[in-house]
Amino acid sequence: MFGSLRIYNYRLYASGQIISLVGVWMQRVAQDWLVLDLSNGSPTALGFAAALQFLPVLLLSMWGGVLADRMDKRKLLLWLESALGVCALALGLLDVLGVVELWHVYLLCLLLGAFSAVETPVRQSFVVEMVGRDQLTNAVAINSMMFNSARIVGPAIAGVTIVAIGTGWVFLANAISFVGVVGGIWLMRTSQLLRSEPVPREKGQLLSALRYVKNRPDLMTVMVLVFFISTLGMNFYMTLAIMARNVFGGDADAYGLLSTLIAVGTLAGAAVAAKRKTPKLSVFIGSGLVFGVLEVVSGVMPTMLLTGLMMIPVGVAMMTFTTTANATVQLAVEPEMRGRVMGIYMLVFLGGNPVGGPVMGWLGEINGRAPIVVGGALSVVVTLTAWVVLTRRGDIARPRLRRRRAAEVSPAELQPSDR
Repeated sequence: MFGSLRIYNYRLYASGQIISLVGVWMQRVAQDWLVLDLSNGSPTALGFAAALQFLPVLLLSMWGGVLADRMDKRKLLLWLESALGVCALALGLLDVLGVVELWHVYLLCLLLGAFSAVETPVRQSFVVEMVGRDQLTNAVAINSMMFNSARIVGPAIAGVTIVAIGTGWVFLANAISFVGVVGGIWLMRTSQLLRSEPVPREKGQLLSALRYVKNRPDLMTVMVLVFFISTLGMNFYMTLAIMARNVFGGDADAYGLLSTLIAVGTLAGAAVAAKRKTPKLSVFIGSGLVFGVLEVVSGVMPTMLLTGLMMIPVGVAMMTFTTTANATVQLAVEPEMRGRVMGIYMLVFLGGNPVGGPVMGWLGEINGRAPIVVGGALSVVVTLTAWVVLTRRGDIARPRLRRRRAAEVSPAELQPSDR
């Protein structure tokens, strides 16, 4: 189940990442709460902050993929992770010193989004260089387990910390946590990385990646469905804050509880995905459909406790959907295209938030339950549409996975002495 952790470089990466991710989730809760406090509880302001943070994805994520194919991914990650830590430090200092204003948060959301837009495709495409193709699906699932373990711990700590000493110290804690991930990447054994040859700088590299995806129906199906479900249904960073405060009258710790419960589900979903070696489109479609139905049900629960309990199966379905999508894309592309294709993937995964955030915020102004119910219902509709298309084309059983090259044998196979 944890085969990729036998690889030294990935162990270093995972150790630093789990520390940093706890800080990231603490900041997400604190940032949302700070925006609500500075805006007198406005869902529209929260949606605008989300839009600013995700807007750079539209402009930069594909170029981040181009950089990943051209440059040393490890060195690039060192700079990008450091920049993310500086953003957290700046917001923390402004808040602790008592001078923070809403426009400060908006500006730092934009900067954070810009660095994240470039960092994400680089980090995603770097995983296979650490573990090889044989362990890629396992590593993607473990990444999700770390992400969602932090999603359990981080919001819970943040909720208590915000009530006790305020949001500013949460941002500063996140800034310190980046020392872990930067240190882990710095200490890697570069000789054990399975690097693909850097792609020479040429004109039209981004367009060639877009044409590549366009000519792959299996990749197009994944990309389109991921775009719609992530844009319409996966806005929990905002919808749960609205539910906690405006529907159930809770405080920051109530929001932290709801975030923790959905993370319990996503952690369970990631654990199941870690046992699966080959992604299947049937699992991808099925989990998308179940996710939408469960989200609708969670949105109409009469109490916060029942809503929170429903978040657990919602999280399982969501993580099955996203893990299967990620592994399918990475295993289905050529190494020299992986960075750019992952840049496109991250664009469709996150790029709809500048639209989805404000729309869901507007719905939240009308009714606090509307964003989660409408988002789930629309997720069901688009998944059923994709299922009909795939069934007619005969592609529902399995995606087209690229055959393994000798250069992508896992480090555990090449260097058994390092296990």
